[in-house]
Amino acid sequence: MKRRPPRLHKGDTVGIIAPSSPPNIERLTKALDFLDKLGLHYVLGNTVQLHNHYLAGTDQERAQDLQEMIEDPTIKAIFCASAGFGAARIADKIDYLLLEENPKIFWGFSDITFLHTAIGMFSDIVTFHGPTLSSIGRENVMERTKHMFEQLFQPAEIHYDESISPLTTICGGAARGEITGGNLTLIANSLGTKFEIDTAGKILLIEDIGLEPAQIDGLLNQLRQARKFEQVKGIVIGEFTEIHPREYEDSPSLDELFESYFKDLNIPVVSGFKIGHCEPNVGIPLGVDVLLDAENKDLAILPGVE
Repeated sequence: MKRRPPRLHKGDTVGIIAPSSPPNIERLTKALDFLDKLGLHYVLGNTVQLHNHYLAGTDQERAQDLQEMIEDPTIKAIFCASAGFGAARIADKIDYLLLEENPKIFWGFSDITFLHTAIGMFSDIVTFHGPTLSSIGRENVMERTKHMFEQLFQPAEIHYDESISPLTTICGGAARGEITGGNLTLIANSLGTKFEIDTAGKILLIEDIGLEPAQIDGLLNQLRQARKFEQVKGIVIGEFTEIHPREYEDSPSLDELFESYFKDLNIPVVSGFKIGHCEPNVGIPLGVDVLLDAENKDLAILPGVE
């Protein structure tokens, strides 16, 4: 299990950055009120208001924003204001050793997956797969989504079972291991880079949005041929949102597709977790040990902070 960052306390200051695409300012403003209610102060990074086509500033500006938040000892957590595209472009511009020596909470999801993988690999600390602040500012955000921020203030185990959402056992069994992963597209994008995801002995989380089944098939096949399923101990399937056949109308269901890739691995595989582009979006730590029990449809997750 990776090193856990210190917990937050009321009155702490957190940094807000946009390492990918520009945030929706109206929704971000609503999220700042949410941080106020949590008792947190905040510092807005420069990238929050920068635009460079579909990026929140240049690569150098986005990398510098993240680096300054890492270096500032008064910043106790780094929250991503938005995702979108571009986080992978700054992954090789960050001082991971400094973050390892001074661990702090790092929170985001979707395109931020690439940075989760990089930080886990080179800083060896726990990070948090959770909604961006722009997501918190949406009209339909659920209380459970907001509630998951409380785990940053008090170490607590998370138990995800069918009291949260219906779950489907695709392959039975139980396994314990360190959880890793996030967005399926970004996991695949890490292959062949120095940030290539390590799945050996781990529980793999996958989620995605806006793809059709044939595209998911292609991504899973890429991971299979990269031998990422050979030593994985279990698979947690989060929300696959807005998945519709477009070019290929005669497409398998998602569960059929997952079963075709995972049924012969003899590892627990469960789908239906509300983790990803959905409401609620259940924020969880990455890099901690979890127990995935496919028979009882339960995921037990150790605390992510000290």
